[in-house]
Amino acid sequence: MPTAKGNSAKHKILLVDDHAVFRDGLVRIIDQEKDLSVCGEASDGMEALDLAPRLKPDLVIVDVSLEGMTGIDLTKSLREHFPDIRILVLSMHKESIYAERALRAGANGYIMKKESGRKLLGAMRHVLAGQTYISEDLNQLILEKLSGAAGKADQAPIDRLSDRELEVFRLIGQGYGTRQMADHLHVSMKTVESYRERIRAKLNFDSTFELVQHAIHWTFGERDSGAQ
Repeated sequence: MPTAKGNSAKHKILLVDDHAVFRDGLVRIIDQEKDLSVCGEASDGMEALDLAPRLKPDLVIVDVSLEGMTGIDLTKSLREHFPDIRILVLSMHKESIYAERALRAGANGYIMKKESGRKLLGAMRHVLAGQTYISEDLNQLILEKLSGAAGKADQAPIDRLSDRELEVFRLIGQGYGTRQMADHLHVSMKTVESYRERIRAKLNFDSTFELVQHAIHWTFGERDSGAQ
């Protein structure tokens, strides 16, 4: 597990995000720090898994929404193949939906993109020091769940979905058709249709139309309240 380094050494950071402009901004923020340095960038999960063993980063910053392999899937793979690596998930999506999934996948922290650069740097150092980083609001939510204050009746229906089913539900809400989703997720159209049917059954929708309408409503609601 990485610990504080000497004055001459910097913690190496690998960035994984499919938006080059956003990565450029992170590089400028990180590389001006005395103890941190970006050692590489990846636009998708497969590229990140290729770079990780060669660059040997101390910390990987992972976006949730990646083409093909999602950030949650990438986190699982990184944790399986590189058990000592530190992982911080950085996302535009609401932490109440994705943070627990990220932590279960093996992430050491979760922070939203709307936070300041100062807070991001603090989260990075927190994770590099061997600790877990989550917001105070999420910490309170988790404590309530553990204490039983939030009963099963309070569980959001969306929590019934698997990580991949949630990704398909989000893409449906963004207007993706079956072929577009298949291309984005690198799976067959038949697989997408299977996911769609499982989602419909789990969320108790009577028709595909009802599924699409709720997916659109949920996606735009999440975007308005959790994204920037």
